[in-house]
Amino acid sequence: MQAIRSILVVVDPQQPAGLALKRAKLIAGVTQSHLHLLVVEKKQDHSAYLNDAKTALEQEGFSVSAQQNWHESPYQTVIAVQQAEGCELVIKQHVPDNPLKKAILTPEDWKLLRYCPSPVLMVKTDTPWTNGIILAAVDVGNRDNEHRTLHASIVSHGYDIASLANATLHVISAHPSPMLSAADPTFQLKETIEARYREQCAAFQAEYDVSNERLHIEEGPADVLIPYTAEKLKAVVTVIGTVARTGLSGALIGNTAEVVLDTLESDVLVLKPDSIIAHLEELVAQR
Repeated sequence: MQAIRSILVVVDPQQPAGLALKRAKLIAGVTQSHLHLLVVEKKQDHSAYLNDAKTALEQEGFSVSAQQNWHESPYQTVIAVQQAEGCELVIKQHVPDNPLKKAILTPEDWKLLRYCPSPVLMVKTDTPWTNGIILAAVDVGNRDNEHRTLHASIVSHGYDIASLANATLHVISAHPSPMLSAADPTFQLKETIEARYREQCAAFQAEYDVSNERLHIEEGPADVLIPYTAEKLKAVVTVIGTVARTGLSGALIGNTAEVVLDTLESDVLVLKPDSIIAHLEELVAQR
């Protein structure tokens, strides 16, 4: 996160609290990043609002640019501007869809998490990050190269946020419940599953300097345990990875990051593996 040079901040004149901008100022104040303000709107002109916001930020010493834009849909607009401006982070306030609409249509914020090549910080509360708990969610049981790289990114970003906010990093990893039908006997008994995970966690803890007090190993589905642990710890930010599953399986099941977005009470930073980022950038370029 220290390497971020430019941040895309999605601002909404209808949300006077400006939660996304508050988080952007906190990060840019430490990283010296440029702030690019974006109003996603097709009809009404918001140039006066953007000029006022830009002037106020410049007077505070920030490097700022601003624009209003529209490309087919809100999430496509954000991604098009993120790519055009070369922003390494997108910050947006999350406004949940109503349950009926969500049952029929994939929410815009889900699509942004799924298709945006850069990390996305969804801001949900105005709770200060300072001296808080940062929760990094990983799948220690998945040791393939893509997940190992993603874990490194999740923990690294978690430590970066903890550093800039003088906060403490905790890590959550869920493991599956026993399955008598599992081909590997290890996954047929609760005791052997826990032993396997504890063994893998020991290596993970040594690699990323995570103490026993800050590591939470739980049995069950990640989309239930992550919000539960975040609430128990009163986490201010949850850092989570997604493999950006698309197509029918993604539409039916939803990625963990998308499913927990509405249930988490904290801000949510969503990251992707490098291979997924490269693929998404190709897709954007082809449009």
